[in-house]
Amino acid sequence: MGNYREHALEGASAVELVVALYDGMIRFLYAAIAAVERGDAEGRRAAVKRALDIIVHLQARLRMDVGGRPAESLSDFYAAIFAEILQASQAATRAKFQHAIGCVRNVRDAWREVAKNQSAGPARSGALTMPSSPGPESAAGGESAATGSNWTA
Repeated sequence: MGNYREHALEGASAVELVVALYDGMIRFLYAAIAAVERGDAEGRRAAVKRALDIIVHLQARLRMDVGGRPAESLSDFYAAIFAEILQASQAATRAKFQHAIGCVRNVRDAWREVAKNQSAGPARSGALTMPSSPGPESAAGGESAATGSNWTA
């Protein structure tokens, strides 16, 4: 199955790769819920670690020097959702993980819109519209960002 995913991502844009990472994070959070329901603490920890690894990767790839306010918003979102997932893991409840999934899904959906708009044709003056990430309590909006993929990998 890993080969399939790897092949599916060949030729993907930077934004499509970001969407794939969010999808992976959501998949691992659902795996954590399944582990909680089985009473599998080790499985829960492993799934949570994978989700947190994705957040760390996304955070590390932000280019604060060129991303401006949207990059700062994403950084704040990553810090908040990291803490949210840790709390969900400590509580080991479905509801806490579901809340984290909802927050991640909101931002992932905003990135999907960016990818869709990007593939529909170049934006005016080459600028991308990327989601500005609010805290984990609300959905993402949109803001104009630097050209290219300077804000993330």
